[in-house]
Amino acid sequence: MPLLVNGARVDLARPMGDMIRAHPHLEEKAKFLRSQPAQIVEPKGLLYVQQREFAVTTPKDGSVSILGSDDATTCHIVVLRHTGSGATCLTHCDGSDTEAEVSLIMSSVKSFSNSSGCGRLEVHLVGGFNDDRQLSQKLTNQLLRAFDLQPEDVHLVTFCVTELNDREEQDIHFPIIYGIAVNVKTAEIFPATFPVKGPDEDLRSAHILTGAPLTNIYDAKTEQLRIGPYFWGPFPHVDFWLEQDDAQILQSLSTSPLAEPPHFVSHIRSTLTFLKVHPFPSRSLFPDRKPRIYKKNEEGLWEQVSSDKI
Repeated sequence: MPLLVNGARVDLARPMGDMIRAHPHLEEKAKFLRSQPAQIVEPKGLLYVQQREFAVTTPKDGSVSILGSDDATTCHIVVLRHTGSGATCLTHCDGSDTEAEVSLIMSSVKSFSNSSGCGRLEVHLVGGFNDDRQLSQKLTNQLLRAFDLQPEDVHLVTFCVTELNDREEQDIHFPIIYGIAVNVKTAEIFPATFPVKGPDEDLRSAHILTGAPLTNIYDAKTEQLRIGPYFWGPFPHVDFWLEQDDAQILQSLSTSPLAEPPHFVSHIRSTLTFLKVHPFPSRSLFPDRKPRIYKKNEEGLWEQVSSDKI
């Protein structure tokens, strides 16, 4: 029950270039996606997904209409959708445990989809570039193989990754698309940027930086965003890192220093500062060991609700 393109199984033994040449419509679709300017997505109706997070919902959701993520350099953003139920999952993968992550998002979409009903599973892969360490290419291959191992047929519909998402400027390679959004109601996928990446942006980033596994952040049945409870110990050498200049942080803490967006270092500093202030989140952030719960208010913005409503 393999990964399919136009009904035929993808031959993963062939080089990537051969696969692209064998399916020119994938290259055309990638070209079309790359040609679109990134849309600025405002917070109303948005559920923003950070690295190593995922969220799944359906067109019936009265709170969330857009799932999105950005700041992907060597990372890939994956959208998995069931065409029958409309159940849609978006995740931001970094190669930490790709096979387990793909199994997790497959299960999450299937949980909203009646297997006896009509429709099929479609996957859209966007991100990465021709980076010096070939981390993007490695992640592309991992994702293709992980989807090919699934017990259900998965149809590859969008493939805008690595060399198909690469631009070169003065001998330096960059991604063309850093972020995408998917409209859960219409299934439209488009390049996007997000002025607001919350709620709890620093807390969620700290969870990632301390080595968290892929985490589901949304309960579509209750339309609640659930953050935590997360637990970690004091971050190693946090004072040392906060003393470093911007160039050192960029060089040491990025997989692709030359291709990062301009706010990368300020984002890392903010996360490290958060980790310094909260060395034991079990005491300062989650003393009752319950998640921080948010719901959309009448303006379509996330608003924290009391944890006793769990």
